[in-house]
Amino acid sequence: MKKQFNTIADSVYNLELDEKQELKILLEHNIADSGREETYLNYKEALKEEKVEKLYFSSDINELKKLL
Repeated sequence: MKKQFNTIADSVYNLELDEKQELKILLEHNIADSGREETYLNYKEALKEEKVEKLYFSSDINELKKLL
């Protein structure tokens, strides 16, 4: 994997400036999409936990610290 990453990084360094900027935009969008997907999966998991009454809510800061 590291060798593949290094190959990709070397290729990126050899791109023209406008190509690097386009790649940057594409990567930023991809990262944002991945974050949204992770948030959605966490939401679905929380719904499942709520159905089996596995979720616990508290406003007590000390209690919340213990849960971490």
